[in-house]
Amino acid sequence: MSAFVLKIIALVTMLCDHSSYLLFGHFSPLNYIGRIAFPIFAFQITEGYIHTKNLKKYFFRLALFAVISQIPFMLFRSIFTSGISLNIFFTLLLGLITIFVYDRFNQVDCKNIAIRYLCNLFAIFVVIISAILAEILHFDYGAFGIAIIFIFFLFKKKPLLMNIGIIISIIIYYWNGLQNSSTYITYLIIVTFTCVPLLFINLYNNKKGKDTKLFLYLFYPIHLLVIYLLSLLPIFPIN
Repeated sequence: MSAFVLKIIALVTMLCDHSSYLLFGHFSPLNYIGRIAFPIFAFQITEGYIHTKNLKKYFFRLALFAVISQIPFMLFRSIFTSGISLNIFFTLLLGLITIFVYDRFNQVDCKNIAIRYLCNLFAIFVVIISAILAEILHFDYGAFGIAIIFIFFLFKKKPLLMNIGIIISIIIYYWNGLQNSSTYITYLIIVTFTCVPLLFINLYNNKKGKDTKLFLYLFYPIHLLVIYLLSLLPIFPIN
């Protein structure tokens, strides 16, 4: 399974997720399908970091579309909530910065064991601070988003540990949303669907496939804006 196929799966399932509020006016089975999208985006960030030919352009591109997407994102969220948060591009950008800094400090080649140890310790500290910032600044998916990007990167060559780490993170993340026993079934369904992308990721063949770079970046703000504009029409249940 190529990177192109993974991205298409992520885009389609993300569209299902966001369309739910337009079509039904509330959380629906489409949102379960939508849980598939983010882990794939998180995985693609680690792949982008490893394979990009120009890391500076990669940082800039994510930052640019984070800014461009924020207004469409806020308009879309206004359909179902008054809360304020930062869109997924900010999460992906912070995740990219996190693994970049971690990688640089973790690979410091120094004969002094104490300095090397301090560099490794600082690398872990950066990950923790990034996760805290993602929560405080209300990044989409918060600390969970940073955590799974880091896990995908850290265990890139250890698929068993990668899968275990991601599954544990998913279980913890959605457990916080449990309020009473009546939500246990919903919790299990959401956790299951959020684990589904691991099946696709484990089938990844390390091939790029078709280039969807510009399409992927443009699709996010455009589809959010279109959903918001459609929600203004009286034919949809959100009204």
